Amino acid sequence: MMKVVGINGSPRKEGNTALLIQTVFNELNQKGIDTELISLSGQNIKGCTACGACMKLKNKQCIMTDDFFNVCLGKMIAADGIILGSPVYSAGVTSQIKALIDRSSIVLAANKGLLKYKVGASVIAARRGGATSAFDTLNHFLHSKEMFLVGSTYWNMAYGNNIGEVKQDQEGMVNMKNIGENMAWLLKKIQGS
Repeated sequence: MMKVVGINGSPRKEGNTALLIQTVFNELNQKGIDTELISLSGQNIKGCTACGACMKLKNKQCIMTDDFFNVCLGKMIAADGIILGSPVYSAGVTSQIKALIDRSSIVLAANKGLLKYKVGASVIAARRGGATSAFDTLNHFLHSKEMFLVGSTYWNMAYGNNIGEVKQDQEGMVNMKNIGENMAWLLKKIQGS
């Protein structure tokens, strides 16, 4: 069975970012695709120390094993598709998801092709500004790992401040639903079904 993991980069486990990812998941589940939401809330993911050990060892892991990073990267490698989600913090992504993609980038560079031909999408929850910058950051990571990016009828973002407010952004929620439909279609094409 095909599987998509969604990484919720928000410090709020059940906030607007989780709602957006779950909306995409609903469409995937209806198409018979298994999903798993991974929340970075409350998890420790340290920043990259540029030690270079992963380049020497090439064992698909970071040498730092005392945090959540290797578990998260392992789930990304095992999945057929990946959704990265973040709220906007200071016109960018959260420090939690930034640490994940920074360390992932180096480990994946040392072990080429681990995400190649997987399907990826980014979703952003924003109060007002900075959504495009955050969206670009996540997409740059997915694109540089040779993944196929899934889009929608507009940018993959929805607006709301308090928890649940993104549901009031009708266009944003329709876009999330459409991402799920497009991701399911592409996954099935790649799998030949």
